[in-house]
Order: sequence, then structure tokens, then C-alpha cells
Amino acid sequence: MSSVIHDMAKQGFGSGTNELYDRARPSYQPETLTHIRETLRGSPPFNVVEVGAGTGISTRALLAHPQWASDVNELKAVEPSEGMRDVFSKSVKDSRVSVAHGTFDQTGIETGWADMVLIAQAFHWCPDYDKAVAEFARVLKPNGVLALIWNLEDRDKARWVAQLRDRIEQYEQGTPQFRLGLWRATFSTPSYIKLFHPQEESTWSRALPGTLDLAVDRATSKSYIAVLPEGQKSSVVSDVTEIVKRGDDMLWMDKDQGIFEYPYNTYVVIARKK
Repeated sequence: MSSVIHDMAKQGFGSGTNELYDRARPSYQPETLTHIRETLRGSPPFNVVEVGAGTGISTRALLAHPQWASDVNELKAVEPSEGMRDVFSKSVKDSRVSVAHGTFDQTGIETGWADMVLIAQAFHWCPDYDKAVAEFARVLKPNGVLALIWNLEDRDKARWVAQLRDRIEQYEQGTPQFRLGLWRATFSTPSYIKLFHPQEESTWSRALPGTLDLAVDRATSKSYIAVLPEGQKSSVVSDVTEIVKRGDDMLWMDKDQGIFEYPYNTYVVIARKK
């Protein structure tokens, strides 16, 4: 089993951080999961491999989706973090689902088993894109689908969100965050060109209900914030609190209850095996 996992991911998503992650991170909107479902060919039920399954946020969304709920035959989740697997096992209760240790390039799934490989909020951590896509192609059936999905705060919709992201991104410490686009090198690797058709990309915008506590939790659930010394982490919390409270362009859903619009984008990339 490959042990190549980014050090920040090991630390930031290690034991003791995952309950916060599961509570703070947003789920996936039904429209995006419908879009992914419609890319699959053939008749259900389908076999799904979820790589970097984390605490089960995307798994639970998939199983609760009107179409996916009845169209999943079996879902094999692969996750390298023991702490995340522990939360996954507690939060996902479905006889069709299993979770095991695995990485992007060593999933432990049998050859040709999967109709779809799903990766939610994780692929930017991949250390070797060429090896990973070769592994995805190995486990996929002919015409099988690789689906990548991310939720990300939309800094272009509100100044306060841009200010918040500017503040916390100071601590990224060279980690391969989604916004840097390093993961796009995947589509020019020899394995991808040989084994997959050109990718298709889609974006959805939405406003989620947010609160000050939720904004703080989301900031501190990021791997590079979770590993900070307590003094620095407290400084981040104070700054996030100030930015949210000062947000002069904030749109309120219920000001009396402190509920505001938290703008997000969801990005989906679909790649079909040749």
C-alpha cells in the first residue's frame, strides 16, 4: 500500500480534527449529484469507489439523493486517515457501504469493478497524478466515469469572503490547495491522455446559510489552520470573527438570528475512461 500522503494532510486531518471537519464542511447540492448520475452509462445498480472519502460527507449526500439512493449497488470508500475513517464508520450506516485504508494510487479495489470513481474535496492532495489516473482506469469498467467535485467559498461574490480567505490563506504553507490549479496537470499526463477522454467541467453557484460560529469552524477545519500553535490559531479565530462581524456587504437571511448568505461554488470535473 502506498504511503505517499502529503504531510499537511496527515497532520491536519489526523485524529482529533475530524469531528470539526464533519460538522463544519458543507454537503453537496442535489443538482451536482444529478449531473454526475446522468454521466453514467448502462443500467443501475452501479458500483462506486470513493477515494479520499473523508468523514463521509459526500457519501451521505449520495445515499440521500433521490436517484442515487436506489442506484447504488455497492460503494467502497477508500481513505488514508484513520481518524477520518473512524468518523466515516460512525456517520455512514448503510449495508452497501464499506470503508478501508487506501490512497489515490493504491486503492485496493479489484480491476474493472467500478462504474464510477468519485473524489470529493480531496483530489488536489494527490501527489502523483499519472499514477493516480492509471489506478482509476484500472478499477473502472470500460466507459466508466471519474468524477471530481469540490465546494469552495466564492470570494468574488462578497468582499467579506475575499477578506476571510486572504487572512487564512496566509497559512497555507505551500500546500497544494484547489485554487492553485496544480491538479489540472492531471489532464496532460501520459496515463490520462492514453486512458481517458478529454474532461468536461461544470460550475454551480449557491448561497448557504451561514453563522459566525460556522465561519469560524470552517476556517479552523482547514488542515493548515488545524496544525497551528494555539496562539496563532486564536489569532485566526479573532480575525475571522472581526471580518464576519464587520462584513458591510453581507446579505442576511435572518439578521435577528445571525444567519447570513455564505456564497459557495461547486466545481465538477467528469472524465470518461476510453
